[in-house]
Amino acid sequence: MLGKVLMKLRKPRITATIWSSGKIICTGATSEEEAKFGARRLARSLQKLGFQVIFTDFKVVNVLAVCNMPFEIRLPEFTKNNRPHASYEPELHPAVCYRIKSLRATLQIFSTGSITVTGPNVKAVATAVEQIYPFVFESRKEIL
Repeated sequence: MLGKVLMKLRKPRITATIWSSGKIICTGATSEEEAKFGARRLARSLQKLGFQVIFTDFKVVNVLAVCNMPFEIRLPEFTKNNRPHASYEPELHPAVCYRIKSLRATLQIFSTGSITVTGPNVKAVATAVEQIYPFVFESRKEIL
């Protein structure tokens, strides 16, 4: 069985999961540069504790972003207009799940206009927001 240890840094504010295999996963950074800086600081801390650490194979595998549209969204209409990319199960989850396979990005679109985007890198996340805007705009709630 594989064991793991959690280690937190204050500057930058990241949480690292250190696996018994030696693999380290860092979460919580606000940029790719901050993630790399935090991983280097973590490696240095482990070296100071007496572990033999070599900093190799650093890569960003997932980026999460949240954006807010200046309007609310009619989710049933949005889903109907954007099948098969969009799926909406209001009994299970309050958001529409919209997948863009070409970017490997997933968007969670809420009726409040809040959108959570997960993708492999910052560029894919930014492109996903640009691509989804016209679709959510046409399903916006009209202000009375």
